[in-house]
Order: sequence, then structure tokens, then C-alpha cells
Amino acid sequence: MTESRQHALQDRIPTLRIRDLSIEFARRRGDALKVVDRVSIDIWPREIVGIIGESGSGKTLTSLATLRMLPKRAVIAKGTMHLGETSLHDRSEREMRALRGDRIALIPQDAMQSLNPTMRIGRQVGEPLELHSGYSVSSALEAAGKLLGSVHIREPEKRVLEYPHQYSGGMQQRAMIAMGLALNPQLIIADEPTTALDVTVQAQVLKLLREIRDQKGASILFITHDLGVVAELCDWVYVMRNGEIVEDGAVRQIFTAPRAEYTRMLLDATPSIHTTPAVAR
Repeated sequence: MTESRQHALQDRIPTLRIRDLSIEFARRRGDALKVVDRVSIDIWPREIVGIIGESGSGKTLTSLATLRMLPKRAVIAKGTMHLGETSLHDRSEREMRALRGDRIALIPQDAMQSLNPTMRIGRQVGEPLELHSGYSVSSALEAAGKLLGSVHIREPEKRVLEYPHQYSGGMQQRAMIAMGLALNPQLIIADEPTTALDVTVQAQVLKLLREIRDQKGASILFITHDLGVVAELCDWVYVMRNGEIVEDGAVRQIFTAPRAEYTRMLLDATPSIHTTPAVAR
């Protein structure tokens, strides 16, 4: 964090604070493979923070550690994680289930794989309200219609009764966003949510995420390998390579005056974004 960013936010508590996070995979021969090494990240209220890196850099594992949803053989070897003043690293699974969907929401990469093909969209979008807030089925369905409308799905009262295969790819992703918004979470983790979408639909989803930040006051952690998306959406960015943070800074600084050689290599490999980005506010 730069001094100017820290000074501006010094009287506030970060939405998410990760300190010295290390993740290891246990191997059959008995030793461990370190895949995330001493990662520290801050996300402040109403901020959209990107984690950028190539496949295998550790960015998705870092986000899954926050949710305590790591793959079976992966373990948190070291570090602390706090959502506001609530510690995440030492919570029981029961406590984490109460937090997931309530204070932290996940928007996955592949909405079609995440949605239940045998369940109507309205039941799926309204399910967090049934599980966490005690809504009846009919009340949750009504609320689901309002949530679908809030993410710009037309005729939401009709669409709540449809199944995932009746939605386009962009609509499926917006339905997943609506589900994540059900309980007004403090933090939304978006893991490559625009990867499978065409350019036009991707732009719509990015615009929607900015609206959520501005209107709901949520903080967003955006995981991606796409520098163009970072330039369009994020306020702050962390660059990961081989499980480590190699650089972080305001988006404009990263794109115009990167300090790390690896960041310069990423920028050189994406010539279409060699313009100064308009930082989201």
C-alpha cells in the first residue's frame, strides 16, 4: 500500500485484510508444495481490487482461502485473514457456512456449471434468503424477482420460473450476481466472471459490478488474467507470479509506471491496452 492510500484510509477498517498467507499442497511422498507464499492484501470499503496473474500464479487459491474453500489437499500453512474485525482463518466450518453468502459472496467463473439445471432460477437466487434469513419459499421467490430486476434481467417475474438452459450465458452470469447480492454482502469475490462471455456482454457485466459497488457499497475482489478488464474496472491491483505478490498499486500507476519487470512483460504482451486507463470511481 502506498503512503497516500494508507493516509486516506487510516481511520477506516479494511473490508478484507490478508497477512502473510501461505498455502501448501500435501504430496504423497510426505513433503509439501508451497503454492502461495506470504501474500498480503488489503481491500477497503467500496473498493474494487484486482488480482492479476497467469494461470497457476495462485490468485484463485488466494480467493478460495478467504472463503475457506480450498481443494482437499491444500492447507493454509501460515497467515491471517480478517473480514472487517472478524477473523476467517480460525473459524469452524459451521461458522464459515454462516458467513458465506451472508457477508461474503462468490461469483464463479462458469455460471452454467454453478447453476443447478433441475431447479428454477428463482428458487436458486432466493435460496440464500431461505437459508440465512428465514424467508418462506413464496417470499424468497418474490425477492428473487426483484434481485433479477436489479441486475437488469427483463421480465423478472416471468424469468424466475425458468430454468438455467433458458437463459443466455450473460443472463446466467447476472443470475449468479443476483444470488450473490441477496444478503447485501460486504465483500464480493468475482473469479474470472467474464471469461466465457463475448465482448459486449462482458462490458455489461463490468458495468453492473461498478453499479453494485456504487449503489450497494460492497467491496469487490476481482480475479482475472485479463489486463484489459483490470484497466476498465479496478481501483487497485495486485500482480501475482508463482504464488507471490510482485507488485501492487493504483491501476493508473501499474499501467503507466510499473516497477516490476514481470508487470512490464504482462503489459508488453497485451499491446491493445497501452493507453492510460480511466480509473473506476
